Amino acid sequence: MVDPLLALSDHRPFPLPGGPWVMEQKWHDLLFAHWAVEPAQVRPLVPPQLELDLRDGKAWLAVTPFWMSGVKPRGLPSLPWLSRFPELNVRTYVRYGDKPGVFFFSLDCARLPAVWGARIGYGLPYFHAAMQVKGTNPIQYRSRRGGAVFEGVYRPVSPAAPALPGSLEHFLTERYCLYTVKAGKVYRAHIHHAPWPLQRAQADIARNTMAAAAGILLPDEPPHLLFARELRVLVWLPERA
Repeated sequence: MVDPLLALSDHRPFPLPGGPWVMEQKWHDLLFAHWAVEPAQVRPLVPPQLELDLRDGKAWLAVTPFWMSGVKPRGLPSLPWLSRFPELNVRTYVRYGDKPGVFFFSLDCARLPAVWGARIGYGLPYFHAAMQVKGTNPIQYRSRRGGAVFEGVYRPVSPAAPALPGSLEHFLTERYCLYTVKAGKVYRAHIHHAPWPLQRAQADIARNTMAAAAGILLPDEPPHLLFARELRVLVWLPERA
């Protein structure tokens, strides 16, 4: 049977991939905390094969805490302990050819098997961290991996709506692939979902050393904040780009 989510694709910046998707996930209570940074900070940390995707001459750095549920291979049931866990990403935006995407500096996860699987299967910089998520409005979030720490409380403060094409919010969130580089070769993993149901957000971030742990100094200014309550996502295996 064809997944009905695949019929919703007119919003994508490029067509769906031709091969079958292999995994599904649901993302919950996600905070997009973005800072504009000088490209010179980011460029040495991103493989040279990838072009930085800039907006108004700036690179954008995101710290994104959320939690997942229903993480499972296609056609198999989800296992409660393995399929539900917090995750926190540090990312920026890149292009390869005509396809914009995401490059991850780190992905912290509370489930060690998920860390191993993502490192082996996708070549992503996953790390095991001690993490805790409480509440729904507000969400209280904590993550610690050595010196990489995030502690904050956040909530949505507006109705949900998709980002307008051409807007900063659209540029920051409507990304449908991720990139990794191994042995000088570029790999692309596609994802698919409905347009993000975005809400404006408020956040009290008590501690955030996630970007510093990746070697990036954040500017001393408030981040651009967005929130999404829930999104179902289909994932493909990486392929040579």
